[in-house]
Amino acid sequence: MKKVSSRDGTPIAYDTTGTGPALILVDGALCYRAFGPSGPLAAQLAKRFTVFTYDRRGRGDSGDAKPYAVDREAEDIGALIDAAGGSAFVYGISSGAALALEATSRFPGMVKRLALYEAPFIVDDTKAPTPDDYVARLDLMLAADRRADAVKTFMKTVGVPAYGIALMRLMPAWRKLKAVAHALPYDMTIVRDNQRGKPLTAKRWASATVPTLVADGGKSPAWIRNGMRALANALPNAKYRTVAGQTHMLNPKAIAPVLIEFFYGGGASGPS
Repeated sequence: MKKVSSRDGTPIAYDTTGTGPALILVDGALCYRAFGPSGPLAAQLAKRFTVFTYDRRGRGDSGDAKPYAVDREAEDIGALIDAAGGSAFVYGISSGAALALEATSRFPGMVKRLALYEAPFIVDDTKAPTPDDYVARLDLMLAADRRADAVKTFMKTVGVPAYGIALMRLMPAWRKLKAVAHALPYDMTIVRDNQRGKPLTAKRWASATVPTLVADGGKSPAWIRNGMRALANALPNAKYRTVAGQTHMLNPKAIAPVLIEFFYGGGASGPS
């Protein structure tokens, strides 16, 4: 494990594996280096990249300076890119995809290519918008140390059925989910402006001109696939792709060859 200081002084813990051009993996909600998809994906990619996996702020071995701001968390990615030599490929999944996009917009020239999988954007009426008070309700639960309730509320919001949540509470992983529940408001702050059931605003990411892959799973629900198609059309230099047979719970073996193809020259010449 290594650490790098973000612009506000927050220490960000990371690991590297493999050899080749630098590739930074950005996890989604409730994930960190020791728990989530980045570790298995890094193993799939290590023969072609120097893969950076890291603990987003507030998780694992990274710090958690207050108050939280999306700009500060985007700066964490900037600090990792500096540690990688000043430029890198970046891949983000779920809320991590939204964060990776924000970082790319803020630091033009540092991200060489960007890949995004299923940022949870709600752009039409195929899913109800996230309530305006959602982050405030999570904050209240966490202030009262109701971590399990916060995780349950989040799981219900993202579509996990009640029986699935009940089963998860019986598994050893539930303890790990509760351990990072305090970071859920961060994820929801990143995505909430794009969960209102309204079209995306292209000018928001006008500076994110790097070749970008916007991907979803062939078995994912309509609302998230609609959001990804809309995102591909909103970005200045994006290509849309569906990974057959996949859902939001993405198999690293399914996405690894897609990322290798894209980062090693599968160009993005506009939405398709």
